[in-house]
Amino acid sequence: MKKRLVALLTGALATAGLLVAGAPAASAAPCGGTYTIAVGGFNDPTSGIFSGNVSQRVGYSAALNSASAREGVNELNRLIRNQRNACPGQHAKVVGFSEGAAVAHIWVTENWQSFGNVNAVLISDPKRQAPPGLNGGSVPFGGIVGYPLAGADRYFGDVPVKSICHWDYVCDESAGIWTYPHNHINNYPNDWNVDHHNDNAHEQWFNGAWQPW
Repeated sequence: MKKRLVALLTGALATAGLLVAGAPAASAAPCGGTYTIAVGGFNDPTSGIFSGNVSQRVGYSAALNSASAREGVNELNRLIRNQRNACPGQHAKVVGFSEGAAVAHIWVTENWQSFGNVNAVLISDPKRQAPPGLNGGSVPFGGIVGYPLAGADRYFGDVPVKSICHWDYVCDESAGIWTYPHNHINNYPNDWNVDHHNDNAHEQWFNGAWQPW
């Protein structure tokens, strides 16, 4: 079962990644407005899946393993802190999809105590932990790929976080493996536009239902 699941993840997300693999990275961002930094998922090493006013795209290996996730976290940390050093008063918004959402999730967990004026948007977060009253949250493949992708939590401190999961096995195991990969690839057409998300949303969207975080 584990080997089959890894094969499904690899094949389907590789297909999705082929659509965006050639996207160019953004240049250094100015200090005006919001600094929006985006992190793509598996097989999207240029984070090219995102549209809208992206200030910076995180480049990393985007492989389905813990070393790649750590690489993504480290690169996100480097880029966002370099921008903050250049523009101390600028708000930062981190938007991640799938493995990229896990990268953003881990970064917030590790850095919220030392980095303010930031919010995060986690789309199909494989580390998603459901708030009370909502199902799901367990990670279907975390035990295979290992830490830091393994496990679900909500350790975000005082950082506003918007979590989005729509009938998607990657962020909600209870959706069922038969919903994958179709729902994971097709259920977020508006959410990949970074302008769709404001700078202070602190909420959860789960299977069409909204609730405050």
